[in-house]
Amino acid sequence: ATGRAPPVGGTVSIPPPRAVPDTAPSSLRSPDPLIAEEAPKMDIVNQLVATGQFTIIKQPLGFIKILQWFFAIFAFSTCGSYSGVFRMSVECKNRTESDLDIEVEFAYPFRLHQVWFDVPTCKGPEPERLFLEGDYSSSAEFFVTIGVFSFLYSMAALSVYIFLLEKYREGNRGAQADFVMTALFTFFWLVSSSAWAKGLSDVKKATDPDQVINLISACDREENRCREVHEPVVSGLNTSVAFGFCNLVLWGGNLWFVFKETGWLGAFAGTYAPSGEKQPAPDSYGQQGYGQDPYAGSQGGYQPDYGQQGGGYEEGSYNQGGYDQGGPTSFSNEI
Repeated sequence: ATGRAPPVGGTVSIPPPRAVPDTAPSSLRSPDPLIAEEAPKMDIVNQLVATGQFTIIKQPLGFIKILQWFFAIFAFSTCGSYSGVFRMSVECKNRTESDLDIEVEFAYPFRLHQVWFDVPTCKGPEPERLFLEGDYSSSAEFFVTIGVFSFLYSMAALSVYIFLLEKYREGNRGAQADFVMTALFTFFWLVSSSAWAKGLSDVKKATDPDQVINLISACDREENRCREVHEPVVSGLNTSVAFGFCNLVLWGGNLWFVFKETGWLGAFAGTYAPSGEKQPAPDSYGQQGYGQDPYAGSQGGYQPDYGQQGGGYEEGSYNQGGYDQGGPTSFSNEI
């Protein structure tokens, strides 16, 4: 600071370096640890998306599979999540014994014989416990099970179409297995939808308040008055049956598009040969080519005729070249 020179042989103190603020751009700084952990996962997703053949969705094979996936969800959800209620009223001659709001609730899987409700007897304060009639769980559960398995299979098949389409078509084994499963689900949708349609008809009859009133003994006497207050809403169950038959149409229609992928159509027509089997040679090869001399024939090739005269030499003599047959003989005589 004073401008004096340091003494000879003395030590010079160096001040510590100052901290330089980090002015580097954000793109050059170390990445966030959370982002660094998520980067490999995103790379895997990007690779799957890049290798996927999403154009199959635009084709009938993939587009119908998406419809099957959605309709299967609608079918089993509208049936499996249903719950209904209906109300009745029993007005006894003695109004104090009456019950004007008898509520009966029922739901999937429609084991109605386990649904109970209390009704007045019109003979005293003690109510009477009654049960609905019928057990329709078998048809309902079978319908829902087919819907769930159809949903799972459609999702798995669609994933194979997008990411493993080459292996699916390799050797036609995947397409043939897909055809068999599609045929099975078509049959199961026919059976389950028909069974559930019949079961739903029975559920409607068993939960009809006018039919349930017949179970109440107090309603058999004329001095008591029984009537329906609110009937159950079964529009959701009707929708499930409609979705069931829609699935039948979708799976049955998809049989043709899957069948074309199996290679069986070409085998039936005689134009398909399995891999590793040699195809027979065309008939034209037996006429010209294999088994015959291509140069043999009366036309189209060079066939010299050594028996004609005037061309150069005959057998054993040269007539026009200055040599004849007698030359060698005279030479032997001279010797």
